[in-house]
Amino acid sequence: MKNVPEKKTRGVRFSIGLKLIFIISVLVVASLGAVTFLVSYFMSADLQVTTEENNFSTTMKAATTVENELSSIRSSVFLMLDMLNAAGSSGMLMRQTSAYFFERNQNIAAVVVPGNKNLVNNRFFVSNEIEPSLVDDFISLHSDEVMRSENGESFVLNGAPSFGIPVLVMLYPWREGGLNETAIIFFTSSLLSDTFGTGSASVSFMINHDGDLLVHSDIELTKAGASMAKYPLVQIMRANNDENRQVLFSGEDGKEYFGSYCKIATADIGVLTTIEKEVALKSVTNQTLLNIYLAIAVLFLAIMFIFFYSKTLSKPLSLLTDIADEINQGNFETPLFDKLTTKRGDEIGVLFESTKNEQNILNTVSKLTNKGVAKAIVRKEINFEPHLKDVTIFFSDIRGFTAISDGFNKRFGNDSPREIIGFLNDYMSRMVNCITLTGGNVDKFEGDAVMAVWGVLRDDSLEYEDMPDNNPLKQELKKKHEAHVKADAINAIRGTIAMRYALMQYNKEAEAFTKAHEKEPRAKYKPHIRIGCGLNSGRATVGFMGSYDKLEFTSIGDAVNLASRTESSNKPCGTDVLITEDTYNLLKYDFIKSEFNNFTIKEENKKDEIIVEVIPVTFEVKGKGKQHFYGVVNMPQFDIEAFFKAGDPNFVVDSDCEKSVGPNGPKTLAEVRKLLGIPTPDFGGVNLDAEENKVTAS
Repeated sequence: MKNVPEKKTRGVRFSIGLKLIFIISVLVVASLGAVTFLVSYFMSADLQVTTEENNFSTTMKAATTVENELSSIRSSVFLMLDMLNAAGSSGMLMRQTSAYFFERNQNIAAVVVPGNKNLVNNRFFVSNEIEPSLVDDFISLHSDEVMRSENGESFVLNGAPSFGIPVLVMLYPWREGGLNETAIIFFTSSLLSDTFGTGSASVSFMINHDGDLLVHSDIELTKAGASMAKYPLVQIMRANNDENRQVLFSGEDGKEYFGSYCKIATADIGVLTTIEKEVALKSVTNQTLLNIYLAIAVLFLAIMFIFFYSKTLSKPLSLLTDIADEINQGNFETPLFDKLTTKRGDEIGVLFESTKNEQNILNTVSKLTNKGVAKAIVRKEINFEPHLKDVTIFFSDIRGFTAISDGFNKRFGNDSPREIIGFLNDYMSRMVNCITLTGGNVDKFEGDAVMAVWGVLRDDSLEYEDMPDNNPLKQELKKKHEAHVKADAINAIRGTIAMRYALMQYNKEAEAFTKAHEKEPRAKYKPHIRIGCGLNSGRATVGFMGSYDKLEFTSIGDAVNLASRTESSNKPCGTDVLITEDTYNLLKYDFIKSEFNNFTIKEENKKDEIIVEVIPVTFEVKGKGKQHFYGVVNMPQFDIEAFFKAGDPNFVVDSDCEKSVGPNGPKTLAEVRKLLGIPTPDFGGVNLDAEENKVTAS
């Protein structure tokens, strides 16, 4: 089928609630993330400056203490040595002076001028349970430094590995009697260790000219004679000519450290302090983590709030989406509309009200035009270009409608239009229901006449007819097409047969209605009516026809004209339903017991069996010659209850009307005429060709 817009089903990929949660999450994460980053950045910067200042201050303080302590010890020792030189060779005075000196300087273990003086603080060695001979052993071990000190260099050495306790050894050049000597001072480093201290996040230590560790908070390192020469901060200090500095460096463990150092002029000693950056900035890290936890909590609360708030948006919008889908499917009367409430004062309430108005407009438009066509247009299942289609066309009208109309005019006067329209609407709603339930499409109403078509909206192309006969697809498409055409014809007959029941029920109710109002002035009434129905199957031209301002989807052609002629032939034929020979030929092999199937119907087709009788009068059909009409008697397997319950779940079969069709229905045309009160015609005087002149072609 050409020019049929492609139908697209659009699903909701991301709901409003999900989008709101995503947007709010992004905003919360971005804002809190930015705040957390900025706070952490500035706190980190401030803390880094503070840490570096504190680190440098600790180093300078320790360096000053070390320098003062070493200077004090050197001054005290040199003063003692000067006093001893002044005392001469008096052994008693030397012992008294040294005893007094060690009494006042108990931290000094020994003072040795090699080959000249060997002063030992016996109390120090006794209290620490070590031998004084360790002094001589140490001097022998470091004879090179002793010699260099005699030549003018100063040294501070770590004596802890030799003495087993924290001991430092200073070697200062000393001149006595015109000789270049060295004063070797052994003293405990406990005082300095207290200066460097423990329990702090930072670590301070002191090294000598060779990088040997002199003082450290970890005494075991000094006892082990550890060397710090390769420590990165020491290498930085040795590589620079400045006296002090603070730097950020990477340690041997790959971590970053804040470091500071200060060089002491005496003996090329360096005091260094380090603190791990992560440890120094731990408070910032903790605060950052706290901010992150807070951000997560805020994000969670925001998501929960948006989640519940979005329900107030997503649920109604989801309902509107479902309604839109229903409309796109042509279901203009979906019960989902009943869930819309206009009590909301926001935009959604306005949208709900507009949607309800849209439903009313769609239902009104579909009724004013054609409901089936309206649904097909909405579903984008209709071909807007005029095209040929094999269909089954139906016409019906009310017998004696002119007289009925005159009766209304005489009784109701100026009120007759309302009464006539009310009566027609009641009647036609019942007939249209039968058409709709069988898939038919009401084409138009013309006064009391109804035109309907089955198959007009079926997506069934005739392009296969142009294919070569040897194309296997042609046979397949042809077979499929013929099956559709037969199904349309059967549905048309089924719908028309159902009208017989609906009409009997109408007449019964009309009689009761008239009786109930018979004593009223200008008593209301509904007339007892009979109708004639004509069906023909054939090829028609289908499409939108009319002007730019008014279009109508309809069917035209010889097949339509013949259907109209068939309807008008019911009166002379004494029938209520007539089908043409074309429709009969479609069904005679499968659904009508006839000589063409040896009066047998296959089991799978019995549910759609049709009983017809040939009208014993022929008529002329242009281009086809003489043909017969066939009166439809019954569909013996027609299930009245199942049929009408498809449109009304509360439907109950009227026992007085069930004899109109189905298992209890008529078996012959004679029974139909008796049932409906139709006179039996004298076919000898019937001229169906003459009747044609009374019909206005559609």
